[in-house]
Amino acid sequence: MPNVLVLTTVLPRQQRMGSEVASQCFIDALEAIGCNVTVAGYMRKDDPFETLPQEIVVGKRYIETKKSKLNTMIWLSLSFLLGWPYSAAKYQSKAYRGCLYECLATTPFDLVIVDHPQLGWLHRFAQRMMPKREYKVVAIAHNIEHEIYQSNAEGTQNFLARWIYQREARLIKGLEDELAIQVDQVWTLTDHDATYFNRRSPLIRARAFALPPGMTAEPPAEAPSKTFDVGLIGSWAWKPNEEGLRWFLQEVYPLLPDHFTIQVAGRGADWLAEQYPNITYVGFVPSAQLFMAQARVVAIPTLSGGGIQIKTLDAIASGSKIVATPVAIRGISDPPTTLSVAKTASEFAKQVALSVDSTSNETNSSEASTWLATRQAKFTAELSQSLEKLLGKH
Repeated sequence: MPNVLVLTTVLPRQQRMGSEVASQCFIDALEAIGCNVTVAGYMRKDDPFETLPQEIVVGKRYIETKKSKLNTMIWLSLSFLLGWPYSAAKYQSKAYRGCLYECLATTPFDLVIVDHPQLGWLHRFAQRMMPKREYKVVAIAHNIEHEIYQSNAEGTQNFLARWIYQREARLIKGLEDELAIQVDQVWTLTDHDATYFNRRSPLIRARAFALPPGMTAEPPAEAPSKTFDVGLIGSWAWKPNEEGLRWFLQEVYPLLPDHFTIQVAGRGADWLAEQYPNITYVGFVPSAQLFMAQARVVAIPTLSGGGIQIKTLDAIASGSKIVATPVAIRGISDPPTTLSVAKTASEFAKQVALSVDSTSNETNSSEASTWLATRQAKFTAELSQSLEKLLGKH
């Protein structure tokens, strides 16, 4: 059985963010096909959890910049000192280098996975330590990072913010391209991203995987009753999510019937509380799947961002009807009939109203279950084939 070392930013098993869900999907699938997987990464300082024997805690720190306090200035200063992107400098540490050294010195790994180009500096360190490596290296690119930062730069009127975003875009692009030509394969979540990497060099072998919802995601065993009309869920502190929510409120909401009940779940939208007569902000919910299953319609008004939209996958798995923008279904070429796509605010409002009116009080999860099982099986099979080509049979 292959020994696999996954180097990631934050241990993803809690799956608090979309990127963590994606990382955990790869880890779960690798274990399902028989790999011995070791995962190294940081743990959030304010959210410890009991680790598994195969998980290595590099250290505890604030991951989200808004919570990092003075560390933000330290990491920003370090990024200028090293000439690195900020999003890479914040994960740099002597502890992580020591962890990687010990792992490679004590265990004969067949495959090392660099999860996120921001950790490309670890691959540089490993190359210096073991110039004649016997293991293969894969980079997982959850999205084309520099495109997101460039989009942020173009979307702000603040001169300083624009300059910082442009610097980040330029530096992270260099890191993405450098890492891609040094590894044996690049795994992406969308065809767009795979095409980008394959165009960098004829030596790059990038492959897009049809990521499923979390490998443990299942439609509720007992279909819950519908308790409200429209549901929106996300991490609203993330700029693309906030942008989509504000667009929904400003452009779509005025076109919806006044009697529709709307609930918004997820951290970071406290500003929304009690601002609209028929919108309830519920904040964090223990089960995103249950929340979405209780909605007659799940609205996903994403306007920007990169990679695959994890909450679209989870919404499909919930069994509820969905109305989404074209951006929200990137990386999903085979959506079920429960999902409708709307390009404009008027189309979005029309589809939401039609879906609400045609939805019964119970969730029909049969199509969701079939779609989920098919996509999970395809993902695992494609990953197994990719590993066989990369490592041969073990």
